Parts: sequence; structure tokens; C-alpha cells
Amino acid sequence: MNRIYVVGIGPGEQGQMTAKAVKAMADSDVIVGYTVYVDLVKEFFPEKEFITTPMRREMERCMLAFEKASQGLTVSVVCSGDAGVYGMAGLIFELSPKYPDTQIEVVPGVTSALSGAALLGAPLGHDFCVISLSDLLTPWKLIEKRLSAAAEADLVICLYNPSSKKRHDHLRKACDIVLRYRTPETVCGYARNIGREGQEMGILTLKQLREYDADMFTTVFIGSSQTIRIGERMVTPRGYRCAD
Repeated sequence: MNRIYVVGIGPGEQGQMTAKAVKAMADSDVIVGYTVYVDLVKEFFPEKEFITTPMRREMERCMLAFEKASQGLTVSVVCSGDAGVYGMAGLIFELSPKYPDTQIEVVPGVTSALSGAALLGAPLGHDFCVISLSDLLTPWKLIEKRLSAAAEADLVICLYNPSSKKRHDHLRKACDIVLRYRTPETVCGYARNIGREGQEMGILTLKQLREYDADMFTTVFIGSSQTIRIGERMVTPRGYRCAD
């Protein structure tokens, strides 16, 4: 059968890709993806054919992958982080009924909630959720509802896409919603350019996070009422010591 791998490449640095992700791309004839993500892997597979499309051309990108697979070529569709977390895996499966002869395999990768958490310490030690602040595909009213529910439930909240040129105030709005349920001193953190040049991280309070200048390459962590700061690390205890 024709084959498409939908590959999560993690942050994009080869040492942080899974062995299975590297093998899938090595076994492929064509690598397809968003321009920024393809540029991250080009140097590792210079002999491959590369097909790129810009942002907001996701449908075209996936259709091109199926067309190449229909020619008998093995194709990798690459996604930053994990292919199933805000990635292309879902869209590939949505289109798959039109291409019944194409076999699809999703290859997981390390999403920024996990790689960012590792930089910060252990902020996801207990229940947490992930919410994207991008309202490109999700109405802002629904995002507000999710933020409010997560804050009220006292979940650690990991925020993707916290800000952009058109959404420069979305992180501040999100913090204002969470502040209805948590104190200004709530422990928070951010990780930027994870696994890439310019990587940085920091621990700050929810009040300070409200004023932080994040961008699309930043992942934000808002602690629960149980999250603590230990030195320069952010930790959400699981409660093992209480169980002794």
C-alpha cells in the first residue's frame, strides 16, 4: 500500500526527536510540511524531496502528501511537537477516505507542553490541561469558557500560541480570567524557543505573567493552587509525601 507517516519532530533538534521519527523520515522519499518545520529537518535528510506550504495552507499541504503517496512514494508529513497535538494527524485522517489505498501511521513526538515542562522542572506533576490562545480556528468566547473552567477546576494550565502581532493582548486576557480564581502570587513559568537557538525559560508570578511579552514560540505554564517554586524550578507536587 501507499504510505504516509505523520511525524512529530518535537522541538526540531535531532537529539530531541524520537528514533522512530528519524527512521520514518529516513525511510521516506518525500518530506512535506510547513516551511518553518521543514527547514528544521532539511539538514538531516539532504537527499530527500521537500514540499512546503506557508501557514493557513494546511489542506493543500495534506492533499499534496496524498498525491505523492498515490504515485507510490513514501511520504512524511512533519509537524512540530506531536503530530496529534494541534498537528496534521487529524486533517490527514479526515482526508483519508478519498485515498483508501494509502496507509497512515502517526509517529508521536515530544510536544512543547512536555519539553517546556522539563526545562522548568515538574509543573505537570498533577492534573493539567492544554489550551491554545489562537482564535484563528476557535472562537475567543469558547477559549474564554475553557480558561474559566480550567481555572475553576484548579488545573495546571499550559498555554500554546499565547500571543502574536494580531493577538498581542490574549495572554493578558487569559491571565485576567485565571485571576478570578487564583492569587496574583500563583507560580507560573514560560519556555521559549525550546530546543532551538535562543532557548530561554523563566519562573514568575501570575501577576508578572500578565505583563510578560510572549510570542508564538513561547509555551506558558500557569500553576495550580498546589504549584510551588523550588529555587529556579516550578513544581506541582503529586502528593506522595502526604500519602506516607
